[in-house]
Amino acid sequence: MRAFVQRFDRLVSNVCLAVRGKDEVVRQAVGCVLAEGHLLIEDVPGVGKTSLARSIAASVALTWNRIQFTPDLLPSDVTGISVFDQATSSFSFRPGPVFANIVLGDEINRASPKTQSALLEVMQERTVTTDATVYRVPRPFVVVATQNPIDLEGTYALPEAQLDRFLMRIEIGYPSPEQEALVLRAEKDEPVVASLAPVMTGDELLDLVEVVKCNVEVSAALEDYIVAICAETRNRSEVRLGVSPRGGIALLRAARVVAAAEGRSYVSPDDVKAMAGPTLAHRIIMRSEAELRGVSAHDIVERALAAVPVPRRPKS
Repeated sequence: MRAFVQRFDRLVSNVCLAVRGKDEVVRQAVGCVLAEGHLLIEDVPGVGKTSLARSIAASVALTWNRIQFTPDLLPSDVTGISVFDQATSSFSFRPGPVFANIVLGDEINRASPKTQSALLEVMQERTVTTDATVYRVPRPFVVVATQNPIDLEGTYALPEAQLDRFLMRIEIGYPSPEQEALVLRAEKDEPVVASLAPVMTGDELLDLVEVVKCNVEVSAALEDYIVAICAETRNRSEVRLGVSPRGGIALLRAARVVAAAEGRSYVSPDDVKAMAGPTLAHRIIMRSEAELRGVSAHDIVERALAAVPVPRRPKS
């Protein structure tokens, strides 16, 4: 696992050149990519959401496309379109920007629900179906999307089905004064992200993905622990819709990456606790009366963690 840790840290360090003072956020974002999951970065304007997304794409030698989501964006602008070829008297498919390893969706909640739904199939099944023909996107395939949580004018809330397809939702937060000073010094000439060079090939990234899948064990007790946490979110009186089974899978995958990044071949309860918030909170739909009382989805996750007993290590 030492080689995994070294490669993981090298990738994180490269992204941190552009996203200063947010090492833990960057580790979570990189971990999401290595779990082959989609990432939603939600925060206020100007804290580096797009820079984080671009830095991840620039740090790996993979194909990537950026989609600027706007109200007039059409589904075909995302997935592609069939065009009539007069020379052959037939239709040919022109792939859209989703046919890349990493797709950066900027301000995803500015697109209409119809356009947002164009991502549902490809985010879950890694395929695009058009004119009864199925096209497969390359592997790895990761959507890194950003959205602003406070600007409601001209935005459309992401539907539950699409939120559930994001393995993780993270926030960046404002930097400390010291960190902000570092950002100012680094950005004197041009944005650092524009000069980032890849530190990893696509094959190396896939190797890390396979290490997580094949070499990190999860005990039956921890699997039961994850199931119990998800079930607890569904039984809370403040919740209208709790965590889906897909959420439990996301938590398991994220916890495996955390374990591998720390050089371990097994998942611990602390790994599960560390990833519970980023992987589960965005899947919880609160009752309106609970929101009025100030109860958030993150509060529900914390209460579920407190209510479910932590599995004990078996005696040797």
